[in-house]
Amino acid sequence: MGIYIGVDVGGTTSTVCVGDESGKLIKITPQFPTRSDDGPAATIADIAAEIVRVLGSSGKQLRDVGMVTIATPGPATCEGVLLSTPNLKHPEWNNCPVRELLEKKLREEARKDDRVEAKIDGGELSVRYLGDGQAAALGEFAVRRGDIDVAPEIASRWNINVQDAQTDLESLFMVAVGTGLGGGEVRNREVVRGSEGRAGHAGHLMLPADVFRYEQDQELKVGNAFSTVESAVSLTALTHQLAYRLTLDEWKDHSLHQIDGTAKDRAKRLRELAADGDALALELFDDQATALGVALLMIQYIGDYDDLVIGGGVCDLAPAVRDRYLEKVKDAFYQRALDGFRSFREISFSHCGDQASVIGAYVDSIAGSA
Repeated sequence: MGIYIGVDVGGTTSTVCVGDESGKLIKITPQFPTRSDDGPAATIADIAAEIVRVLGSSGKQLRDVGMVTIATPGPATCEGVLLSTPNLKHPEWNNCPVRELLEKKLREEARKDDRVEAKIDGGELSVRYLGDGQAAALGEFAVRRGDIDVAPEIASRWNINVQDAQTDLESLFMVAVGTGLGGGEVRNREVVRGSEGRAGHAGHLMLPADVFRYEQDQELKVGNAFSTVESAVSLTALTHQLAYRLTLDEWKDHSLHQIDGTAKDRAKRLRELAADGDALALELFDDQATALGVALLMIQYIGDYDDLVIGGGVCDLAPAVRDRYLEKVKDAFYQRALDGFRSFREISFSHCGDQASVIGAYVDSIAGSA
């Protein structure tokens, strides 16, 4: 049975998923550094090496692979040529043909095995492209519908019961909160790519001024605009907001002043601080959740989806903080919603968290070979 591979490239880390054509997951690798600041060549080399490694650990080779799909932050074309991408900052990422580069690299690796040289020269090892937000939506949709054969240990980790599959699910929109904020849509059971492959860029919707606690919070430019969802809801946003708050008298004695490292290093400590009830950390996550609730309302006004899903690293918040975060999201949504939208109740965290995108890339690789 053929092997199919999904690759998720994040601004900070990347992941590889391997499975068979029936939807049975074989392996999801631990996250490994993207090295995006070193440029595309370094990232592509690391991904190819990880694919070869994980295949070998499962007794497989590149000759066994039917298709690979790579998902990255966008915007990008349908052919996987990245445009100016805020979370991949090295200049060589701009107009980078990332799909083509990975395909070329994997074919080079495959040619090292004389047994597959003829097959590779025939071009049978191919790579597809999908935006990371689109991939996350597709992965979450497949898991919720029960289209993926999830091993019991994975189901336990994701806290899902395979018997509770939403077999009637037809649509969802998912936002993935990470270094940035991605978005993706599934409608009529198919991922929506858009006419140019750019659908789902919820992170660049504009937010009203009243969701920002301080005027300074509106002054983070992401992409080409201020006051966007991503400038309020992302690790990038937390870093910006935290740096300002630590200049205020209210927080002049906060323990984060004692942490060596960059502002981003301090922001990465906020999850554990929130779990301990730290007032500053909770305030920042409350503000983020409020902004996200407003964004989800705008998305629901346009799409009228079966489910709205919150994914990405924010899913790893401590249980009590997660509950608080979700309540803040819902409060912001329902306080501002038109009456006809207040009956909607399907807002939830992702089942598979920040693994949704790599699972979606894997699902897409199977679909691409059909």
